[in-house]
Amino acid sequence: MSVIPVKPVLVGDNDPAPRPSREKALEAVRTLLAWAGDNPDRPGLIDTPRRVVDAYGEWFDGYDADVEKELSRTFEDVQGYDDMVLLRDIEVESHCEHHMAPFIGKAYVAYIPNEKVVGISKLARVVEIFSRRLQTQEVLTNQIAAAIESHLEPAGVAILIDAEHQCMTTRGVHHRHVSTITTRFTGVFKSDAALKDRFLRLAQGR
Repeated sequence: MSVIPVKPVLVGDNDPAPRPSREKALEAVRTLLAWAGDNPDRPGLIDTPRRVVDAYGEWFDGYDADVEKELSRTFEDVQGYDDMVLLRDIEVESHCEHHMAPFIGKAYVAYIPNEKVVGISKLARVVEIFSRRLQTQEVLTNQIAAAIESHLEPAGVAILIDAEHQCMTTRGVHHRHVSTITTRFTGVFKSDAALKDRFLRLAQGR
């Protein structure tokens, strides 16, 4: 059984709040079930609070992960390689902070090494860590770029995220098959239009 550890979580950037106990989280789910109009004690819902809390422990385990640790092991012997390193089609499974509804899509991450490179799996892990926290897609895009920029000090970073938001498809305007694209460019990707265009073409598989 998955257990959410009781430790501070971030509220905003610098304001930690104590994490409630597991029992309080279970009771909160029971309250929501009753508020929705159902009976949390009926047979079909008896185990629902446990399942929901366990799922939240998985969906939001990015709060317990350390991006700095993932990017701390770098390799400086790149034998003069100074071109783009691009990962395409990284799975993004996140939840927006406005409705706690999922948004799901793909991330495309590239950087131009300066002196340091990192294992490619670590870039995917950075996307995963930030995705498993509450935020907006715009903030997620910036977080990924800022982490790579800070820890690898590359010549430039390019990020593109393409995702569908269930807060738009299953509620509100109910428009399906609408995807949201966000980008972030730093360094040479921002100053060199041809390089930026090359990234966009490669990200789209052209």
